[in-house]
Amino acid sequence: MTKTTTDFALQAAITYASDATEGKIPAPKYVIKQCREILPVLRGKDASFKVHRKKLHKIEKLLSVLKMPKGLSVGRPIGECLAGFQWLLIIASLCIVYRANPQKRRYTNVVLEIARKNGKTFIIAVLFILLFFFEPKFSRFFSVAPDGTLSREVKTALEEIIRYNSDVFEMQKASAFFKIRLNDVFCTLTESKYTPLNYARNRLDGRLPNVFLCDEVGALPNSYAYEAMRSGQLTILNKLGFLISTKYPTTSNPFEDEIALCKSILDGNFSDGETFSLLYEPDHPKKWQTDDRVLLEANPLAITVTEIFDDLKKKRDRAIESEAARENFLCKHCNIIYAGAGTESYVSPDAVKACRVDQVDFSGRRVYIGVDLAMTNDNCAVAIAALDDEERLLVDAVDFIPEGRIDEKRVSEKIDYYAFIRQMKCIACGDMTVDYSVIEKFVFDIEKKYGCYVFGIGYDRYNALSSAQKWDEKYTTVQVRQHSDTLHAPTKYLYEKIVNGEMKYETNTLLEINFENARCVFDTNMNRYIHKKRSNGKVDMVFAILDALFLLLDDLNYGGSWGAQVG
Repeated sequence: MTKTTTDFALQAAITYASDATEGKIPAPKYVIKQCREILPVLRGKDASFKVHRKKLHKIEKLLSVLKMPKGLSVGRPIGECLAGFQWLLIIASLCIVYRANPQKRRYTNVVLEIARKNGKTFIIAVLFILLFFFEPKFSRFFSVAPDGTLSREVKTALEEIIRYNSDVFEMQKASAFFKIRLNDVFCTLTESKYTPLNYARNRLDGRLPNVFLCDEVGALPNSYAYEAMRSGQLTILNKLGFLISTKYPTTSNPFEDEIALCKSILDGNFSDGETFSLLYEPDHPKKWQTDDRVLLEANPLAITVTEIFDDLKKKRDRAIESEAARENFLCKHCNIIYAGAGTESYVSPDAVKACRVDQVDFSGRRVYIGVDLAMTNDNCAVAIAALDDEERLLVDAVDFIPEGRIDEKRVSEKIDYYAFIRQMKCIACGDMTVDYSVIEKFVFDIEKKYGCYVFGIGYDRYNALSSAQKWDEKYTTVQVRQHSDTLHAPTKYLYEKIVNGEMKYETNTLLEINFENARCVFDTNMNRYIHKKRSNGKVDMVFAILDALFLLLDDLNYGGSWGAQVG
């Protein structure tokens, strides 16, 4: 029996998914989990969902006619050039439907985390071509990117496919299938339109997208772009949204939040049958210098295209030798979050997150308080530190910001302070300036709140003398000189506790952002300290912890003599 084209497309997806789950090809664990979940559907053995064979057959026929416009396979049929994971993405997005209602697609949210040079923009353009023909008449499609250049990349790729296949789309005739215009692409057959949008310039509310794509989500300042698109889809039967990005050298971006949600779904911790994700991030990122599997897990196209794999190995060699090239290589080609020595990163965000726990108990413990006060219109922080019975470091920190400047700071710092206020990790006080009396009361209430014993309060002299005098009526207060000769020891101690997994803190994303922002330098004596002006954002919570640790270390080493204090 002759194999049909539909058999070929479906078999390519099945082969990829089964090879990934069986370990025949390199695949990261969350890709394996997604493949394992979808394989019964692809094989027709799922009770609730199935592959819409008729639609898939039409898709395969169309892609067997259209030719590749450029690249290593220029001139060949697109259908023949698609890798297994690309067919899996197309079938999952467009062809998996409910058995009880074949007109309704299963997935409404598709997340693709993939490194550069894996045909990301091309496969997006292919999907939009297909959508023009298979979505209802008068459909509207949008792509959103952080800036104008990125926004037009998808449109450019779409135009290249259309122009290269001008005979198929009858572009020379007055009744051409497509009209390529300055700001959009219009399909005359279905009267559907695709429009690229620029996050920085376009208002995104009020759109009615049948399908939307957010590209380079990791570079967006917040989730507004895709949440606005989702809000416009409330009346759409087969709503569909794509979130696609590589890694960026920061964990405080909206794509990391989406990745965390996808992982929670695949781990079975959160029920959501409408999200499909392929997360190509390596399982063992620390082996990037020697293990080829790291390259292949982040670059699925390199498994079948040897030219890509060879080029990646050359880039890896350069990244090993050149620190300047390392961050771009690891983030963009390996999907590994990295802020290297070139940026004077203090500690790895992953190492910090590994210390996160659900609850930290300070009750009955001797605690040390650190206070980092700044100008009254800037962030301030209070931290507490203690050691448990196993010498593990316990910390907590709270930020204080002017209530009247929340919206301004939220935009300029790209931090959702409202969320952290709800989580009680940030306190808004005062109007356009911080109300120091609120901070003073917070410190006085620490013993009652945490059930602990305050042994001392360390503070930076800058803007803190008045508050320190009030605390001094009840507690021992110590002025901590903000210099490398004083802060080197707590900076080194905190770093070692984190990387050795000997620190514990309750879930606190704002604290994680502070650690991620921290940049350090070395003085002439090779003493290490965090440099506020060179740091990439707010670090007041970290400095508050360091002030507390100065007291803790002095107590451990000198019995609380506070010998290094100034003043």
